[in-house]
Amino acid sequence: MTTDVWRIGGELEVGRLGFGAMHLPTEPGPERKNALAVARRAVELGVTLIDTAHMYGGGANEELLAEALHPYPDDLLIATKVGMARSAAGEWDHDARPEALRDQVEQALRRLRRDHIGFLQLHRIDPSVPLADQLGALRELREEGKIGHIGLSEVTVGELDEARRTTEIAGVQNRYNLLDREHEPVLAACASAGIAFLPWRPVAWGDSGAHAEVASVAAELGATATQVSLAWLLGHSPVILPIPGTADLAHLEENTAAARLRLTAAHRARLDRLAAPA
Repeated sequence: MTTDVWRIGGELEVGRLGFGAMHLPTEPGPERKNALAVARRAVELGVTLIDTAHMYGGGANEELLAEALHPYPDDLLIATKVGMARSAAGEWDHDARPEALRDQVEQALRRLRRDHIGFLQLHRIDPSVPLADQLGALRELREEGKIGHIGLSEVTVGELDEARRTTEIAGVQNRYNLLDREHEPVLAACASAGIAFLPWRPVAWGDSGAHAEVASVAAELGATATQVSLAWLLGHSPVILPIPGTADLAHLEENTAAARLRLTAAHRARLDRLAAPA
């Protein structure tokens, strides 16, 4: 049995099953009221890691979390991401110029009502800016005390290696789930280095439930396919910190209950065969 907690950067202790806030509606009205309730309920259920980003509504998601949860519990870590910005045409695109990163961090601090962001991730590597310049800017912000640990998103093993030559990397957020293990080599590199691996799309957006083997295991355990998928992730590697997202209170309860589900060795062997590692 693996531990239920992880220390990001060897320092920030969080429960391994987090919450992705991307799907929370931010527009005024009943849906926003429900989104606030979902965020608060996640914390009530013991979630101590919430993931957001500047890209989620241009900061509106960060503001929603602050409205819902500030003043924050001492054990709650809200991780956010920078490095994407709207173009003149209104489309999201890379923008990890040092001055843009600094501006987005300042905005995130204001929106989250904090003077320090414990875990700040580069949402995407900007191909038009040297990686050392992008990470150098984040390293300077860390030295100034504005951010703590630094993470990456959607990177290869080579990019992770290159990044670590510039600064310490505490986490990687790549697409990964029971049925999609393209980034298994990146997970292995993270496990070897003690780097947290935060899989986004951790339950394949419902596809797991359509798979007969997953449905069979779920039925045998009296669980849902989503819970089985999350439990598989938690048992697959101790560095995995899934961040399932939802705007539905019932789904939130379902997701968080997955942390208590234990797969047998036989169940795990059946699930391991579903997708060959890349």
